[in-house]
Amino acid sequence: MATKTAPADPHAATAVLQVAERLYAMDPEWVVFFREVLGVEGIVRRTFSEPESLVRFECSPQYARIREMLDSLRSRQQDRPTDRETQRVVTVRMPRSLHETLKNEAGLLRVSVNTLCISKLMKLLDEREQRGLSADRIDAAEAASERSGTGADL
Repeated sequence: MATKTAPADPHAATAVLQVAERLYAMDPEWVVFFREVLGVEGIVRRTFSEPESLVRFECSPQYARIREMLDSLRSRQQDRPTDRETQRVVTVRMPRSLHETLKNEAGLLRVSVNTLCISKLMKLLDEREQRGLSADRIDAAEAASERSGTGADL
């Protein structure tokens, strides 16, 4: 059962958004923006280091705006190669029919299969957040807090 959460600290959320907006104004490559803002060592995770506070922030309008900025950068730079971040390769085994479907869709959209797959993965992550999976993460964070003895209330 999902628990209603308190909103993120508005001062911290606004400060993070301001950092993201300054970076966005510099028109960085989308991967640079992602790494510096939303990445494992980005400003969001440094500011909201506790699971409960991160989940709260991910439910905020400031987080929604950051995701909009990321989407905007991605759409402007779809096929522009990145210079500043190394690429990782993931091999995915799939049925031939699925591969052909992806190739056809990518062709219609005039993007590479790689770009299409990255877009679909990011869209899936966004949809999961929007469907309330963040509430499940809150429950897990509360359970972890209780196990660690902090028992902090959200």
